[in-house]
Amino acid sequence: QVQLVESGGGLVQPGGSLRLSCAVFGSSFSIHAMGWYRQAPGKQRELVAHITSSGITDYASSVKGRFTISRDNAKNTVYLQMNSLKPEGTAVYYCNAPSKVGTVVVAIWSWGQGTQVTVSS
Repeated sequence: QVQLVESGGGLVQPGGSLRLSCAVFGSSFSIHAMGWYRQAPGKQRELVAHITSSGITDYASSVKGRFTISRDNAKNTVYLQMNSLKPEGTAVYYCNAPSKVGTVVVAIWSWGQGTQVTVSS
């Protein structure tokens, strides 16, 4: 069974930065695309950053130019560098492996506990 352990969240002022980490246990990490998701209070979980097994990245328009996703296959870890954070970035952040099933993108593993990011002055 795959275990996802997210870390690195916290309280940060608007305009600040955080670096999130997600360690993946129990899977052939390097063969999977990985993604960072976030879920704000009262909202659906959304995919904000994606990286393929070969390192090609893509971002939601709301974070493009401010967030950077990367991966270290030797450490089975995916990272999210978040700069110029905004209050609307307050959410619980999760990682998972997104996979396209027909026209729908689904997360293939059970969710971890996530890491809380709060952007506030």
